[in-house]
Amino acid sequence: MSHLQLAILLGMTVALGPLALDAYLPAFPDIADGLGVDHGHVGLTLSAYVTALGLAQLAGGPLSDRYGRKPVLFGGLLIFTAGAVMVSLADSLSDMVFWRIAQGIGGAFCAVSVPAIVRDEVSGQDAARLFGLIGLIMFIAPAAAPSLGALMMALGEWHWIFLMLAGYAVFLIFTLQVALFPRLQPRSRATTPVRTLVTNYLLVLRHGTTMRFIGIQVLCFSTMLLFITHSSFIYQEWYGLSKNSFAILFAANIVFMACLNLANRPLLRRFSSVSLVRAQVIAQCLALSALVITVYSQGPLWAVAGCIIVAMGCQGGIVPNNMANAMEFFPHLSGTAAALLGASQFTIAGAISTVSSLFGDQTLLTISLAMLTCSTGAVLLALGAPRSVARAKESAL
Repeated sequence: MSHLQLAILLGMTVALGPLALDAYLPAFPDIADGLGVDHGHVGLTLSAYVTALGLAQLAGGPLSDRYGRKPVLFGGLLIFTAGAVMVSLADSLSDMVFWRIAQGIGGAFCAVSVPAIVRDEVSGQDAARLFGLIGLIMFIAPAAAPSLGALMMALGEWHWIFLMLAGYAVFLIFTLQVALFPRLQPRSRATTPVRTLVTNYLLVLRHGTTMRFIGIQVLCFSTMLLFITHSSFIYQEWYGLSKNSFAILFAANIVFMACLNLANRPLLRRFSSVSLVRAQVIAQCLALSALVITVYSQGPLWAVAGCIIVAMGCQGGIVPNNMANAMEFFPHLSGTAAALLGASQFTIAGAISTVSSLFGDQTLLTISLAMLTCSTGAVLLALGAPRSVARAKESAL
């Protein structure tokens, strides 16, 4: 299977996560009114989904190493489908949160399978390129998600958004069964008991370089999730934009991500993935510093939106390079390494998002400061990273 074909299929699969995350953002005010809750509390459904998406990967990773990628991935898609249907039927916030957690568990089994499949097929700079290509394809989902959500609401109600997600998950099951798994390279499965596989997490946790890259991923994703959680209220309530205007501005973030992702591929021919991560993390921090200054000085909407677009766009280069770096040291435990990466990323970011939704009266300044704090931590970790993963790998040997 060519890298392009593999990237398309895996990109379609991993797109399920951001699609479920972003498609219902324009519906936040309507959901709050329909369920009779405070608008800020609707963010709990997002935080619950993200937290479950993280924690469940801790189970999905070792299971995929032991039983194979296909049963774990397909099991996740079935759980996700059932959860999405039940969310569409929810008539209270508690019910919606519960079934979003189920959706997150299903999504986690899908999310952990994709980087593991990539590491099964390629390694090193090739893995960074393939992750970048997957990311470029995947960006279609978050770019289109708010518009799809707005379309579903125009056709019916917010419930239709989750029925659309369930339909997409079913479509993936049939597509992957026909086009992906029959063409993957055969791989040997672990024969040790599952309880022994769980202890493999200690191997990853004790690896300082891998944990540094995981830390970068966690903090950069926390920055993005803080924006996603509050994006609807920033643009629709604080600035009074329409659903369509919000969808356009949200899509602009994804477009810039895609542009940096495209630029990242030729850059990998001249620079190491570690050097690119370092530069892009610093660029994100500078954009968020400019955002804080703009918000504090009560700058115009276009300036605020511009800073956010640049900061979020940097994820287009950070994610593929950083994932390849974090996965490089564990070719035979790729499911476990991917699980720890995903679990840390989604759980910690979900907790930060939950705190931001529950406590205090949020303003654009406090949200901007929280994003900058996370980004600053990522810069500190990136500055201490080795110049080359390959050299660090040789030194470890």
